[in-house]
Amino acid sequence: MGKFITIGERIHCISPAIRAAMETMDGEPILKRAREQIAAGATYLDVNIGPAEKNGPELMKWAVKLIQESCGNVPLCLDTANTKAIEAGLSVYNAAKGKPIVNSADAGDRISNIDLAAANGAICIALCAKEGVPSDNDERMAYCQQLLEHGMEQGMEAEDIWFDPLFLVIKGMQDKQWQVLEFIRQLRDMGLNSTGGLSNVSNMMPKHIRPIMDSVMLAMAINNGLTSAIVNPCDQRLMETIKSADIIMNNSLYADSYLEI
Repeated sequence: MGKFITIGERIHCISPAIRAAMETMDGEPILKRAREQIAAGATYLDVNIGPAEKNGPELMKWAVKLIQESCGNVPLCLDTANTKAIEAGLSVYNAAKGKPIVNSADAGDRISNIDLAAANGAICIALCAKEGVPSDNDERMAYCQQLLEHGMEQGMEAEDIWFDPLFLVIKGMQDKQWQVLEFIRQLRDMGLNSTGGLSNVSNMMPKHIRPIMDSVMLAMAINNGLTSAIVNPCDQRLMETIKSADIIMNNSLYADSYLEI
């Protein structure tokens, strides 16, 4: 499958600083976070503008051009519930360093995002869900098959559909974690790529615990075949875990300086 792919999560409208920057189209706070994540080793940057019901297309176009033109055409993951905004972002996207990612499709109302990705030569994150959290892995697999078939009908390659099993909050859903890991292993055995929002697992935990829990969960998920994740690349423990896993999985050549590369 190759080296693990990190999608930096820190350009997100849920952050007060980023939300204010998006509202006023002030590029500096956004570029600051973009550069920090790239320096920390992020492969892609997620650009989450939220619902953006009023000015979604304009905002996404602006954000894509701002980040790519200022950061060497870093590849981006376009993240919004506003389909028109994704279309607008794709229209100005520079694919010199990597295909865009559409985040995300599901087996319900958002299945058409697969069509959008297919029409624009993009990767699509496909949530193995329809409404809410799937009850078990049989349900996840049924949605996975539906999404895979739909994507291939649209002319997509299977490798460009990254399946998201939905990482679940440990506080309240501790007994469901093994199911997520098992499903990731099933995706690996099918030769499919996988991804997901890793920080969900440690949501509501104390700040000092979150990096520990995220790193351990990620190591276990990588061992089961996870090929990508949406993460905070500025979490040093997490990035050290990813780099070490790539060595152990023989996806990177070991050198004593591997943590600095």
